[in-house]
Amino acid sequence: MRKGARAAVIGGVFAVMVGGAGYGAYNVVTAISGDGGTGADGPAAVKTGPPSGAEVKETSRAFFAAWEKGDASKAAALTNYASNAEGLLAGYHDDAHLTDVKITPHAASGARVPFSVKATVSYDGKSKPFAYDSELTVVRGETTGKALVGWKPSVLHPELKDGDTLVTGESASPAIEAVDRNNVVLTKEKYPSLGPILDALREKYGDKAGGTPGIELSIRHGAEGTGGDTTLVTLAEGRAGKVRTTLSASAQAAAEKAVTQYAESSVVAVKPSTGEVLAVANHRADGFNAAFLGKLAPGSTMKIISAATLIDNGITTANGPAPCTPEAVWQSQTFHNLKDMQPNEKATLSESFARSCNTAFVKYADEVKVDSLTNEAQQRFGLGQNNWKTGIESFDGSVPASGGPDTAANMIGQGQVQMSPLNMASVTATAMTGVFRQPVIVPRSLDDRELATAKGLSASTVAQLRAMMNRTAVSGTAAQVMAGLGGSIGAKTGSAEVDGQAKSNSWFTGYRNDIAVAAMTQEGGHGGQAAGPIVAAVLRTGG
Repeated sequence: MRKGARAAVIGGVFAVMVGGAGYGAYNVVTAISGDGGTGADGPAAVKTGPPSGAEVKETSRAFFAAWEKGDASKAAALTNYASNAEGLLAGYHDDAHLTDVKITPHAASGARVPFSVKATVSYDGKSKPFAYDSELTVVRGETTGKALVGWKPSVLHPELKDGDTLVTGESASPAIEAVDRNNVVLTKEKYPSLGPILDALREKYGDKAGGTPGIELSIRHGAEGTGGDTTLVTLAEGRAGKVRTTLSASAQAAAEKAVTQYAESSVVAVKPSTGEVLAVANHRADGFNAAFLGKLAPGSTMKIISAATLIDNGITTANGPAPCTPEAVWQSQTFHNLKDMQPNEKATLSESFARSCNTAFVKYADEVKVDSLTNEAQQRFGLGQNNWKTGIESFDGSVPASGGPDTAANMIGQGQVQMSPLNMASVTATAMTGVFRQPVIVPRSLDDRELATAKGLSASTVAQLRAMMNRTAVSGTAAQVMAGLGGSIGAKTGSAEVDGQAKSNSWFTGYRNDIAVAAMTQEGGHGGQAAGPIVAAVLRTGG
């Protein structure tokens, strides 16, 4: 809890509405006659339909006036969720220490009223101006028929969500100066994708980095600040402590630029020889760090692990048989290849891998045990055991021992398999070196945390995987994307079909010398169409 601040939770548990204020209120106004019966006119008429322009103007004016005066109870009563609104409106003055509030409404668009807020944040003898824009919508109370402000936390500030609090006081964690592996300063202004990551590093390592806290107006996310802080105004600077990361400023810059070319995209680069994360970037409307926390089917990039499973279990080899048939049936489910793929009954595993033939892998589903793929993922690639400690929150991948049709579907990265770009970059790094090195974004020495381990791959399996990935990059499905990249290269494409999506999710992973990169673009199509160019752009930096 921020020192000297009392947090008022936004949203929270749904409460019974008071004052007849809209949704959830069931008070019915009636005229009572002298004999205790209902008056001749019956229940009072309740207005229906959208609020009129006059109602929108009057309701918003009254709400703004009460808010400006700091009358939380009166302002809340003009909303359709009075009990939720009152806590935050009170906290605006009491916890956030915002005064001299001046609200300027702009031209309404129907029931929507945009407005500007100017206020002063004051704490411990220090003051600064605070200005921002927001908007509200006037709605019709369902039972009262009154015109009311449709309450949501973003009315008060556009970045507020349910469960957030606005507080001013001594910062919960001292500021940090994050630097890359070469001591280049990393800021969210220069590298926007690092915003939530730098916040997470500050929360976790600020106290350990030798800094001192400042005085800030912040949004505290989650109950009791469990989701970290977002600083809105700094009244007094603390002393920043230095946190060294494993990132590479040049790789990060390339990753940031690459993901902006495709909506809903994420990418991660790691250094296979050490497991250090070199870059992490996201381009998403929701700001979610899908690069580390995404949980999506990885499509045919999963065939790296599946091929290793077939080799390590003595089922086939890179130069052994893996017939690419037009279709394959496993427990009543029929699997197909990509459109226009020519079958080859005499194909080797290397050829089927390079062409990304689904049926070649599905055909072997009856020769692997239900848990073969799971064991390979856990024991050799270090996945799915919920024990990675990267330095910030991350997902470790999931390869469950699914029976039925999912045994085959998992082999081609569908079914129950879930991965993030971080996971697939790590898979590629392990396939390259034979050694699982748990990815880290800050050095282990920073907090002496215990890293995950796995036994890795044999030299023979590594040689076969690298040969297959190189073939894919040189003459297979990844050739067009990887063209022009010198050195030791390899890649694997993937596309994952998702129910309800018009296009599949695009996946691509590849390596070049001592850098392994994986990317995912939701509804990006085939692997080479969106995720592939992102990976290639980062590989060109060389780390």
